[in-house]
Amino acid sequence: MLAIRFLLELVAIASFGVYGWRAFDSPWKFLLVVLLPLIAAAAWGTFAVPGDPSRSGAAPVAVPGPIRLLVELAVLGGGAAALWAADLPRWALISALILASYQALAYDRVVWLVKA
Repeated sequence: MLAIRFLLELVAIASFGVYGWRAFDSPWKFLLVVLLPLIAAAAWGTFAVPGDPSRSGAAPVAVPGPIRLLVELAVLGGGAAALWAADLPRWALISALILASYQALAYDRVVWLVKA
């Protein structure tokens, strides 16, 4: 499950870059291709629940489990939304379906985050 979540994270972060490239025609798109994925990756790596077994256990910024769950949904779901906004609806739906399937299969982690 950790490998699937890692792949979902990579796809989501790359999706923000795709959005930056496809949504803007100005020279700003070159900055957005780099900046949007960096923001998503920073949010993902910064906010953590202390003692999270799927991470090193360290938390740069300790947050309660429900907040971490919101961060995860914002980054992973935001990746699907970014693909939709980049006019790639088929890829957005595939990404959203895989994300929903993962969350259903990882229900024990979701329950742990809600209770943490």
